[in-house]
Amino acid sequence: MVHRFDLDRIGESLPVAAAREQIERAALTGAAVITAPPGTGKTTLVPPLVANLLLEGAGTEAGGGSAAPRVLVTQPRRVAVRAAAGRIAELDRSSVGGPVGFTVRGERHVSGATRIEVLTPGVLIRRLLRDPELSGVGAVILDEVHERSVEGDLLLGILAEVRALREDLIVIAMSATVQAERFAELLGGGAGGTAVVGASGVAAPVVAVPSALHPLTIEYTPAAGPRLDDRGVSRAYLAHVADTALASQRRAGCDALVFVPGAREVDETVRLLRASIDRGSPAQGSVEVLPLHGRLPAREQDRAVRGRAPGDAPRIVVSTALAESSLTVPGVHLVIDAGLSREVRRDQARSMSGLVTVSTSRASAEQRAGRAARLGAGRAIRLYSEADFARMPAHAPPEIGAADLTDAALLLAAWGTPRGAGLALPTPPPRAAIEEAESVLRALELVDSTGRITRAGARIAQLPVGPREARALLAGAAEFGDARAGAEIVAAASGEHREAGGDLTVLLRELRNGRAPGSDRWRREVERLRRVAREEGVEAATGGSAAAKGSGTPGIGRARGSASAGVILALARPEWIARRTSGRAYLLASGTRAALPEGSQLLGSEWIAIREVQRAEGRVADGTGAVIRLAAPLAEGDALRIGETLITETREAQLVDGRVRVREERRLGAILLASTPVAARSDDTRKAIASSVRERGLDALQWNDRAIALRRRLGLLHGVLGTPWPAVDDVTLLATLDDWLGADLERLGPKAHFGGLDIASALRRLLPWPEAARLDELAPERLAVPSGGTAQIVYPEVGAADPPLVAVKLQEVFGLAQSPRLVDGRVSVLFHLLSPARKPLAVTADLESFWNGPYQQVRKEMRGRYPKHPWPEDPWTAPATPHTKRAGA
Repeated sequence: MVHRFDLDRIGESLPVAAAREQIERAALTGAAVITAPPGTGKTTLVPPLVANLLLEGAGTEAGGGSAAPRVLVTQPRRVAVRAAAGRIAELDRSSVGGPVGFTVRGERHVSGATRIEVLTPGVLIRRLLRDPELSGVGAVILDEVHERSVEGDLLLGILAEVRALREDLIVIAMSATVQAERFAELLGGGAGGTAVVGASGVAAPVVAVPSALHPLTIEYTPAAGPRLDDRGVSRAYLAHVADTALASQRRAGCDALVFVPGAREVDETVRLLRASIDRGSPAQGSVEVLPLHGRLPAREQDRAVRGRAPGDAPRIVVSTALAESSLTVPGVHLVIDAGLSREVRRDQARSMSGLVTVSTSRASAEQRAGRAARLGAGRAIRLYSEADFARMPAHAPPEIGAADLTDAALLLAAWGTPRGAGLALPTPPPRAAIEEAESVLRALELVDSTGRITRAGARIAQLPVGPREARALLAGAAEFGDARAGAEIVAAASGEHREAGGDLTVLLRELRNGRAPGSDRWRREVERLRRVAREEGVEAATGGSAAAKGSGTPGIGRARGSASAGVILALARPEWIARRTSGRAYLLASGTRAALPEGSQLLGSEWIAIREVQRAEGRVADGTGAVIRLAAPLAEGDALRIGETLITETREAQLVDGRVRVREERRLGAILLASTPVAARSDDTRKAIASSVRERGLDALQWNDRAIALRRRLGLLHGVLGTPWPAVDDVTLLATLDDWLGADLERLGPKAHFGGLDIASALRRLLPWPEAARLDELAPERLAVPSGGTAQIVYPEVGAADPPLVAVKLQEVFGLAQSPRLVDGRVSVLFHLLSPARKPLAVTADLESFWNGPYQQVRKEMRGRYPKHPWPEDPWTAPATPHTKRAGA
């Protein structure tokens, strides 16, 4: 008998239950968006409601058979997955693994009786890669889509395509915010209609569940000092968080929920709270302090989200953003908000992405505060000012805009949509970031030159490990013949590094001895990674593999030591192989410079493999702008072997003291391996001079008058007529230097005297054919004047709006009524009319107006000064002449 959920019992006292009929109608259309504030019960009630709808349709719309299709529910975090499955099972009076189960990385509790399976987006994406039709699944519910994680966004776009194959598949997006329009558009398509995203132009129905908030009091209690310093959240601020939380909880006598940005801050705040409680008097009463973050063991997470039993001491739960919307901590009437979040930020110049601590968004602050008033009147204390709240961004930015997209690029390639082309996503991946990610995958040989998935890439995309880590795990295990050693290193490198002086080998030793924080969590991850390696056919060996021994690669004894740690890191990220340049500074193959911390045991290593780099300033960064947080030593031979795909051999030519100097260089990425002086060839001359010109500017070419005049004429023609007349501005000429000047540069020889270049002839190579034949007609060098002579036309500088200029003696243009025009009559000429001594008398572009007016005043002033030159009363009939008056005239 197929299990049916008792919706009345599950939905009892849940605000979302009032919208049951609306949700059912929306779900039956095939796609819907549900918005409801945290704590209203959408995660608890909607999955069983949809499961019952599918049960009613089993055997007809669901595709036949007696078994009802399964409902998959995604949660953005593993702790939320377990909490949601546990809560639904508890209200269903069943056990996890029965009608309600869950799957997270490394843990799965489902059975043949499971109707609802809760899982993370990453797990579901990899399931879709294996089975794009989602056989046996009738509905997918995407919870907390407003968090805009990369995997969540990818999953939304992929599922929209799946609906094009499976019109019977129900897809529901649930959000804790009211920004539902975009999700409704992406899931648009009515029942029985085509469900390609946005194709129908019909948005999916939106069901908005109102908040059931009780009265909420908000207070602002900012700290005296700054919240952040150069190391992150300041210790003084965390002390303010702990002091305020304990004092407020004791006054209120209720359970409190404290929000801080990360696991480190959670642990430190818990330590401060417990220390204060231990110092307090017994009369103050007992308070239980519990941490809540994703790195805790499942039993400790469950303890924090279960709620306290009657008679238990009040609790203070210190949490990351986990408790903001992903899950509910019951019994809370007091919230203490530090106003900080961990968000992904990208340093584009250094090709680094990482989590940074920033002010949270106003939307998050409001959700946090609302946690205090779900069950009754509550109070939220914000440990920042109202002005700080007003300056917060309205919403957190989508993660896809700043994250390292290597994992996402592999998943997109495996789905058959490289770079996301053709996939409708809430926010498209930034072009530069996705292209960089694809280049990384090519270096790892996981995609080909077109971005399509390779056989190895398809294999690794299926694994519950990131592509870098998977490649390092499998390749390292194969090389050393020891899956455990690789699993230990990958697990240590992927965890929270704490203070290891930047040295992974030190961290490994501490973890193996159980002295490092998180040792138990590390051991669990090691076993999970070993299982992944075994499932891929890589077994732990008792000695080095034959291939490894034959190539001189160390076997197990060294595989568990420092040498293999560097090899594993290099296999995961070859572009972060680094070589020391000076002092503590290292140059990465990617081109980034970074420094080891002072006192690091790695300072004796010329080559290292880096796992984590963080932007930093001051002494700690040794002038590089970044500090190495985790790395391991690497032998030079291993660096060259693993980074082989990054090795290039080039000829570098430079102009030094008027001569071309050439060196043949071998590099591993940006790292110089060897540089040898060699004789210059003609193409070296061209490259060196072109590089020098681009650096110094076009003036370095020593332009003569003829070249300047031709360039200005071409500039006027391009400005007026456009193509095919060429652009000759500085930017364009420098960018196309090889095209129009390259042949001349090669002929210069290694002495490279710019004075030997014929720039005017080189510019003529740019002239378009057959239009070039009209150059002198459209923009002549000289203008014929009535005296029978010619005057030079001075064209404006390239890009200037000034008209062409002709300077000529006034007597040479007597009788010229119409001012000449150039470029087929489009451009007028500006005349500078000169005295016999070639001093300016007038400036005009309208000769007719000049003869009829100002000329008489000029004649009056000039005839006495220059009596030998003609100054006729009627300039229209006087002959134009360059000479003086004839004798007796």
